[in-house]
Amino acid sequence: MNEIQWQFFPKSKIIPEHLKDVLEVFENNSNEISSDLFTYSSNEVLEKVALPLEKINYKVEKSKKSNDKIKVPVLFGPNGKLEKYFDADGYNEKSKTVIEVEAGRGVTNYQFLKDLFQACMMHEVDYLVIAVRKTYKKSQDFKKVITFFDTLYSSGRLRLPLEGILIIGY
Repeated sequence: MNEIQWQFFPKSKIIPEHLKDVLEVFENNSNEISSDLFTYSSNEVLEKVALPLEKINYKVEKSKKSNDKIKVPVLFGPNGKLEKYFDADGYNEKSKTVIEVEAGRGVTNYQFLKDLFQACMMHEVDYLVIAVRKTYKKSQDFKKVITFFDTLYSSGRLRLPLEGILIIGY
């Protein structure tokens, strides 16, 4: 079995039960999505974990078509009309959790930072899950993302409006 790696931030808190359920989805599908075995796109990885995520009450992006995307509110205009939103790969309204699945550009193009920024702006979002490849073209993507978040939390210079962030290396 291909091992999933993970780290929850801040390190001073234990991973919440609802995020253990998300982790279990990735662990149960590790032989299907492992970056040690496959070079799947993020959409292909998301497709393989979509049904089990839906079973734990996540809305999951079905395709890139507008009505298949998961729109999470950011700003509201006159009469409470949705004015700005960001798309998410997965969203659980009850646990206030957003999931983003990244592949090749997850680290190369700093997509994980965009994911962080957008989650911080989203209305009623407390948790962010970012799934990245363990390795991409000999780059240790999971370790690079972990190092970034270690630095962010250790420095104490930036306070995030999130209760926690789970990084999954697949």
